[in-house]
Amino acid sequence: MLFAKRAAGAPFGLKFVQLASQPMKSMKDPDQKPFVISFWHTTKNALNGIALAAESERSFRIHVLAMVVVTILGWYLELAMLEWALLFLTYAVMMGLELVNSAIESFADFLHPEEHPAIKRVKDIAAGAVQVASIFSIAIAIVLFGPKIAALF
Repeated sequence: MLFAKRAAGAPFGLKFVQLASQPMKSMKDPDQKPFVISFWHTTKNALNGIALAAESERSFRIHVLAMVVVTILGWYLELAMLEWALLFLTYAVMMGLELVNSAIESFADFLHPEEHPAIKRVKDIAAGAVQVASIFSIAIAIVLFGPKIAALF
């Protein structure tokens, strides 16, 4: 089944159409660039976004510093492979959410530069997502590093 146009009386306003009833279209776009070039442009844009966040967002820089310190501590305490995997997953969640939060804030400021209760709500909720991830990242660090640090004393 395939979702098509909205139709009155259909569940959630969607009309179901059988895939076989749709004419086959070529998936290849004639103007499409080769994969390597397309991938390079996408990667370049993503790295530019990370650089913009690092340049303009204090909290992003703080998270990068924390990531470096925790990585050095993990190396010193000789974390196991699974512990490293959990740590890298935590880094990915934290940094990803920080980037999404920065993008939401920038877009909200672009749409409505003046203070507005709805914009404040959106920004506060996005910041709350980062805060929740930060709290759980600290909990993960305590679980991973607490016993190892305690064993040193």
